[in-house]
Amino acid sequence: MTKNIKYILLLILFPAITLTAQENQQDSLTFTDIISEVFNNYPTFKKAEKDLVAVDAKIGLAKTAYLPNVDFSSSYSRIGPTSSITMPINGENHTFSLYPENVYNAKVSVNEDIYDFGKTAKNVEFAQKNKDLVLLTVEQAKQQISMAVTANYYSINFLQEAISIKNEQLKTLNEHLQYVQKKANTGSATNYDILTTKVRISEIENQITDLQTSLDVQSAQLNSFLGKPAQSPVLLKKITFSNALIASADSLCNTAYNNRSEMKLAMQKEEIAKSRLAVVKAQNNPSLNVFASGGYKNGYFNENLQDVGKMNFAVGVGLKVPIFDANRSKYSKIQANAELEGNEQETELARRNITNEVIENRANALSAIKKIKRSELQLHQARQAYELAEVNYKAGAITNLDLLDNYTSLAQSKLMFFKAKIDYEVNMQKLKISIGEKIY
Repeated sequence: MTKNIKYILLLILFPAITLTAQENQQDSLTFTDIISEVFNNYPTFKKAEKDLVAVDAKIGLAKTAYLPNVDFSSSYSRIGPTSSITMPINGENHTFSLYPENVYNAKVSVNEDIYDFGKTAKNVEFAQKNKDLVLLTVEQAKQQISMAVTANYYSINFLQEAISIKNEQLKTLNEHLQYVQKKANTGSATNYDILTTKVRISEIENQITDLQTSLDVQSAQLNSFLGKPAQSPVLLKKITFSNALIASADSLCNTAYNNRSEMKLAMQKEEIAKSRLAVVKAQNNPSLNVFASGGYKNGYFNENLQDVGKMNFAVGVGLKVPIFDANRSKYSKIQANAELEGNEQETELARRNITNEVIENRANALSAIKKIKRSELQLHQARQAYELAEVNYKAGAITNLDLLDNYTSLAQSKLMFFKAKIDYEVNMQKLKISIGEKIY
């Protein structure tokens, strides 16, 4: 009967357990999930969207010079006193005003530049290059945020694994404490053995507390990136480690020069400076425009010398040629040339900084590979040493303290091996970023 009840309970609970496991699996986040969510919610990228709207508006504003200006105006004026004149017509004197007392006027005017010798085209080009700069700035921000999220993501993974290892160590020590206490009851162990074991347990508990505090801080930072409350639970999928071939330093540097957003930004600033210089040089170009206006106004006289309103128009062509602008163009050119030369130096500085980053990250990645191999060997040796220590302790050949030292070395080796793999993944991500590869 008891077995039947247990079987029925298992059938009832199994779907719920399975569903909970599936939900936890679905809720756990990969690095790609996190990056995608950060880009959708982080204020930097929302602001970038507004910046792009603003820069598109500047391009549209520059292009408005190609379009005509059309306006409508109307006015009414009461004039007094008015001048009048008397003239004999057909033997009779007639008096009439030289202009009406009430003046009405309404008209539509059109004015358009038909040729400005490239001035508008250069302004449009300048605005477009500024948009390209904003787009490159967004890409750079994505890489910088990706690097920050990378460090945060792998820190959380390391801390979670470290806590798991320490909990396992704590469980083993508690089991060992029970074993020592039983031996003490039979006279095979001393109170010193019990105390040393309890001290080790206390040390591990303190380490777990410190690790948990660091994990809480890192989790709060990740929630900040994701736009979630600081105390929201963070569940990450376990990292799958992979080995990759690392190219030569020269090859990586050349790739970085072509792909890094810093280089593209510096070169784009050079292009903008050249475009700005072209705009400055075109400031004093002549401009040819056409204008036309037409409407209705009074103040015309008919054959009976009566004031009547009439449709009227005016059409013309204008040419504007700047002669002297008080040296504004001269000093603007000096400023633009200085800015261009400064941007050229900025490009060279970016090249040097990128070279240093690539060399450093490549060296760190190669070093991490060596540490993984050494840590793996160390873990294997520590595991063998602990297994031998257990046998010797039960045989009475070594003390309790010796056994605890061997187990501490084993737990530390596990942690260092995992940290070496984490360091390798972090350095590989940094290397990818330093050569301009998109990790998002």
